[in-house]
Amino acid sequence: MSAESDISSESDISSAEEVCRVLKQLKATPELFERLEENRLSKNRGAELGLQKRLRAEFSPEVVRAAMTQAELRIKAASRFSRAADMWFSAKGLEQATSEAVAAHKAKRFSGAVQDFCCGIGADSMALGMQGCDVTSVDLSPVCCLMTDWNAVVHGVADRVTTTCSDIADVVSRDGLLHIDPDRRPVEWRRVRRIEDCQPGLPVLLELIDEFRGGAIKLSPASNFGGKFANCEVELISLDGECREATIWFGDLAGEAPSRATVLPSGESIAAEPLSAWTNVGELGAWIYDLDPAVVRSGLVDVVAERLGLRRLDDSEEYLTGDSLVDSPFVRPFEVLENLPNNDRDVRRAFGRHEFGQAEVKCRHVPIQAEAVRRKLPMKGQGVGTVIYTRQAGKTKVVVCRRPTGV
Repeated sequence: MSAESDISSESDISSAEEVCRVLKQLKATPELFERLEENRLSKNRGAELGLQKRLRAEFSPEVVRAAMTQAELRIKAASRFSRAADMWFSAKGLEQATSEAVAAHKAKRFSGAVQDFCCGIGADSMALGMQGCDVTSVDLSPVCCLMTDWNAVVHGVADRVTTTCSDIADVVSRDGLLHIDPDRRPVEWRRVRRIEDCQPGLPVLLELIDEFRGGAIKLSPASNFGGKFANCEVELISLDGECREATIWFGDLAGEAPSRATVLPSGESIAAEPLSAWTNVGELGAWIYDLDPAVVRSGLVDVVAERLGLRRLDDSEEYLTGDSLVDSPFVRPFEVLENLPNNDRDVRRAFGRHEFGQAEVKCRHVPIQAEAVRRKLPMKGQGVGTVIYTRQAGKTKVVVCRRPTGV
């Protein structure tokens, strides 16, 4: 059974209470997980249907389906949670859950009592509890609250995390700090980007900012947060080169600068007013630098360029350049081999001259089909070459380059 057939979707069971009943039965029969894992490790795919048949003869069909769903979700979650093998997930809950590393980073700002609104499966609640906070986790879904309770046990913070199954509109306490993760899939799992379309939406979020002394609002990095939150700090957080979250820090937890970019797992962070720096546009140097997406989304491109002594290639381009190698978590360096006109034949010939065996194709504002470009490149040698399509002084150019050894 696929993760999309998640039992908590209530497609096969009529009520959330019934879902909880089935999950409790599953929790009481851990041998189901053991047998599924034994079958997975055996790599005998042909035995899967036979195993399902045997399990359904011993256990109720809905419990078997729930076990298979949980087993798949735990495998899927392993790259995001160190204790995924013992955690409890719903498909939607996993989709929207904060990655462990990001949650741990955010939790460092919190202390004391925290209310975690729209807690989902409890990823942020776990991190807050492990930071030593006393957490009240609130969610309208009984299934989410049950999973948060169980996940708190898995993380050893059950004594610090208390769940409340309630609409946040019915929570009258404004004690302590707030963390809230608005639902970005409020209708039939359709992902929304506008904050106004989340549940709760922008008006409620602004009210909560006024009512709590401080806290954080978790948003998609692709959301329209610009200009929406006055006197707040907006932190863009990337993990392993992917921008994962925009965190709106307010009240006592907001920093002095309006924008921040944080790069995980290094934990390096830079904060400033985006307009506080201005970078010259110059010719391509010996090195071209690809910025971490958190820096780009936070608007701190010129701030990073100024601090690292780099320059832009174009007013509208986020690639930076310099004459020497710079070591920083905010940029990824590439050694320039050739700078070419945007001509397929010239690019193919240049790539062939350097005898690469693999190719990566990068661009930001130049519309290209990366896979189509890659298929045309000759790859008869060794190593990985990089082709970057970029604007330079108003013209589209192509840079053939390579990563330095060890980067």
